[in-house]
Amino acid sequence: MNADPTIRVIVNELACCALEVGSAMTLGLLEPEQPSHESARVTVMLVSGTVTEILATAVRAQWEQIAEPKLAIAIGACASSGGPYWDAPTVVNGVDRLIPTGGFIAGCPPSPHTIVDGVVALASVI
Repeated sequence: MNADPTIRVIVNELACCALEVGSAMTLGLLEPEQPSHESARVTVMLVSGTVTEILATAVRAQWEQIAEPKLAIAIGACASSGGPYWDAPTVVNGVDRLIPTGGFIAGCPPSPHTIVDGVVALASVI
Protein backbone atom coordinates (compact mmCIF):
# COMPACT_ATOMS: atom_id res chain seq x y z
CA MET A 1 0.00 0.00 0.00
CA ASN A 2 1.47 3.35 -1.00
CA ALA A 3 0.70 6.80 0.34
CA ASP A 4 -2.58 8.25 -0.91
CA PRO A 5 -1.96 11.87 -1.96
CA THR A 6 -5.62 12.75 -1.37
CA ILE A 7 -5.25 12.02 2.36
CA ARG A 8 -3.49 14.72 4.36
CA VAL A 9 -2.04 13.27 7.58
CA ILE A 10 -1.37 15.20 10.77
CA VAL A 11 0.45 13.13 13.37
CA ASN A 12 0.38 13.50 17.16
CA GLU A 13 3.35 11.42 18.24
CA LEU A 14 2.84 10.89 21.94
CA ALA A 15 4.39 7.54 22.82
CA CYS A 16 5.69 4.21 21.50
CA CYS A 17 3.02 3.88 18.76
CA ALA A 18 4.62 6.97 17.27
CA LEU A 19 7.59 4.79 16.30
CA GLU A 20 5.31 2.65 14.14
CA VAL A 21 3.73 5.74 12.56
CA GLY A 22 7.24 7.05 11.92
CA SER A 23 8.14 3.74 10.30
CA ALA A 24 5.11 4.01 8.02
CA MET A 25 6.33 7.46 6.95
CA THR A 26 9.92 6.30 6.49
CA LEU A 27 8.71 3.43 4.31
CA GLY A 28 6.78 5.95 2.20
CA LEU A 29 3.44 4.48 3.24
CA LEU A 30 2.20 7.71 4.85
CA GLU A 31 3.06 11.26 3.94
CA PRO A 32 2.93 13.93 6.63
CA GLU A 33 1.04 17.16 6.02
CA GLN A 34 2.79 19.51 3.61
CA PRO A 35 1.76 22.84 2.10
CA SER A 36 1.68 21.17 -1.32
CA HIS A 37 -1.29 19.05 -0.19
CA GLU A 38 -3.77 21.78 -1.08
CA SER A 39 -5.89 19.31 -3.03
CA ALA A 40 -6.30 16.84 -0.17
CA ARG A 41 -9.69 15.15 -0.08
CA VAL A 42 -9.61 14.65 3.69
CA THR A 43 -7.32 15.57 6.57
CA VAL A 44 -6.66 12.73 9.00
CA MET A 45 -5.42 13.45 12.51
CA LEU A 46 -3.58 10.42 13.88
CA VAL A 47 -3.39 10.23 17.66
CA SER A 48 -0.82 7.64 18.63
CA GLY A 49 0.03 7.11 22.25
CA THR A 50 -1.10 8.02 25.72
CA VAL A 51 -3.13 11.21 25.98
CA THR A 52 -2.75 12.79 29.40
CA GLU A 53 -4.94 15.46 30.94
CA ILE A 54 -2.13 17.99 30.35
CA LEU A 55 -1.99 17.13 26.63
CA ALA A 56 -5.78 17.00 26.23
CA THR A 57 -6.11 20.75 25.69
CA ALA A 58 -3.46 20.72 22.96
CA VAL A 59 -5.03 17.73 21.20
CA ARG A 60 -8.47 19.38 21.26
CA ALA A 61 -7.05 22.72 20.04
CA GLN A 62 -5.22 21.04 17.16
CA TRP A 63 -8.41 19.22 16.16
CA GLU A 64 -10.39 22.46 16.12
CA GLN A 65 -7.84 24.09 13.79
CA ILE A 66 -8.21 21.42 11.10
CA ALA A 67 -10.51 22.32 8.21
CA GLU A 68 -13.35 20.03 7.12
CA PRO A 69 -13.51 17.33 5.94
CA LYS A 70 -11.50 15.81 8.74
CA LEU A 71 -11.18 12.51 10.57
CA ALA A 72 -9.52 11.57 13.85
CA ILE A 73 -8.10 8.08 14.27
CA ALA A 74 -6.83 6.60 17.54
CA ILE A 75 -3.80 4.39 16.99
CA GLY A 76 -2.96 1.70 19.49
CA ALA A 77 -4.29 0.73 22.89
CA CYS A 78 -3.27 3.91 24.72
CA ALA A 79 -4.97 6.38 22.38
CA SER A 80 -8.01 4.10 22.11
CA SER A 81 -8.59 3.30 25.77
CA GLY A 82 -5.73 4.50 27.95
CA GLY A 83 -3.94 1.18 27.42
CA PRO A 84 -2.08 -0.20 30.42
CA TYR A 85 -2.31 3.24 32.04
CA TRP A 86 -6.14 3.38 31.97
CA ASP A 87 -6.37 3.61 35.77
CA ALA A 88 -3.91 6.49 36.13
CA PRO A 89 -5.72 9.67 37.22
CA THR A 90 -3.85 11.76 34.64
CA VAL A 91 -4.63 9.57 31.60
CA VAL A 92 -7.57 10.16 29.24
CA ASN A 93 -9.22 6.78 28.66
CA GLY A 94 -9.53 7.19 24.92
CA VAL A 95 -9.13 10.20 22.65
CA ASP A 96 -12.81 9.80 21.72
CA ARG A 97 -13.59 11.45 25.08
CA LEU A 98 -11.93 14.63 23.74
CA ILE A 99 -12.70 14.78 20.04
CA PRO A 100 -15.00 12.94 17.63
CA THR A 101 -13.03 9.87 16.63
CA GLY A 102 -13.90 8.12 13.39
CA GLY A 103 -11.96 4.95 14.04
CA PHE A 104 -9.53 2.95 16.11
CA ILE A 105 -6.54 0.93 14.94
CA ALA A 106 -5.89 -1.85 17.44
CA GLY A 107 -2.52 -3.03 18.63
CA CYS A 108 0.19 -2.38 21.13
CA PRO A 109 1.68 -1.20 18.90
CA PRO A 110 0.05 -1.85 15.52
CA SER A 111 2.41 -2.49 12.62
CA PRO A 112 3.12 0.25 10.05
CA HIS A 113 1.15 -1.67 7.40
CA THR A 114 -1.80 -2.09 9.76
CA ILE A 115 -1.77 1.65 10.43
CA VAL A 116 -1.73 2.50 6.72
CA ASP A 117 -4.44 -0.01 5.88
CA GLY A 118 -6.61 1.40 8.70
CA VAL A 119 -6.07 5.01 7.66
CA VAL A 120 -6.91 4.30 4.02
CA ALA A 121 -9.99 2.21 4.93
CA LEU A 122 -11.35 4.78 7.40
CA ALA A 123 -10.60 7.79 5.17
CA SER A 124 -12.34 6.13 2.23
CA VAL A 125 -15.73 6.35 3.97
CA ILE A 126 -15.57 10.14 4.09
